[in-house]
Amino acid sequence: MTTQKAIVVTSPQQESLVTDRPIPALRDDYILVKTVAVALNPTDWKHIAFLAPPGALIGCDYAGIVEEVGKAVKKPFKKGDRVCGFVHGGNAVQHEDGAFAEHIVAKGDVQIRIPDNLSFQEAATLGVGISTVGQGLYQSLKLALPSEPIKEPEPILIYGGSTATGTLAIQFAKLSGYTVLTTCSPHNFDLVKRLGADAVFDYKDPNSAAEIRKYTNNNLKLVFDTISLKSSSEYCEQAISTEGGDYGVLLSTSIERENVTTRHTLAYTIIGEEFSFGDTVFPARAEDKAFAEKFWAIAEKLLADGKVKVHQPKVNPGGLQGVLEGLKLLKEDKVSGEKLVYNVAETP
Repeated sequence: MTTQKAIVVTSPQQESLVTDRPIPALRDDYILVKTVAVALNPTDWKHIAFLAPPGALIGCDYAGIVEEVGKAVKKPFKKGDRVCGFVHGGNAVQHEDGAFAEHIVAKGDVQIRIPDNLSFQEAATLGVGISTVGQGLYQSLKLALPSEPIKEPEPILIYGGSTATGTLAIQFAKLSGYTVLTTCSPHNFDLVKRLGADAVFDYKDPNSAAEIRKYTNNNLKLVFDTISLKSSSEYCEQAISTEGGDYGVLLSTSIERENVTTRHTLAYTIIGEEFSFGDTVFPARAEDKAFAEKFWAIAEKLLADGKVKVHQPKVNPGGLQGVLEGLKLLKEDKVSGEKLVYNVAETP
């Protein structure tokens, strides 16, 4: 088989399931993977709507089986290994990158073997979340690693605790010794508390940001915003200490206060290759790839030891055809506290 089924951008702002997509050529530092399960992220529909040109393959999160290993991959992968991780879906520079296809290529050294205690469907939820948490909490905000936790707990706010990235961030921050505060809707309070949140606040409550400041005795200096919209940055500004602090964020929003440092991260830089968003070119960042290699190894062990739980997968029918419907649900903000996952073999 030289062609396959895949979800690609077929015209500006329009994605389709095609049946004649060539299987990608293996690059030296990549692995070729037969996908078993894929998971959805908001960045997928946003790339279709705003960034990805026609021809680009969509999707970032996957789990599958190694078919071939590039000669420059340092990790000891072999054919038949169960793997998962992150790929750059919707890449304007390299259209073969992406997850929503029967066979994909993935940058070898920032992928992991799936621990034996995880299914393909569970492992498919991890790529964007683990990559973002590693960058946002540890490389950017400089939290102590779970392997060397702090002795005296400091408070950190994870804004958007019931998102796929938020549920992972709560667990990692807790393992690193921090007092974890988070926000979500009341129907997800039990979920985030189960994962280790010390205090939970309803982000829709107009008084809750002030309550966080009170709860922390005006000592909140660390904030990680998994939502990264104007509304969330305004909320976080009201919660963070009047004495200032660090605000970690994923998109272009920021806190415009002199004593608050806004720290932007973008998971796509972990691949270590140049890419572009519209007219903006992002140069290759070797240091981001090196950190991701280190952090994914830490995450792999914590997952295998059962110390980090995956975000709840909701396995839906229809394979890649079902993904098209799932993208609509995400775009309409109809997904909460779970991750949409699809088995690729079920594609009609």
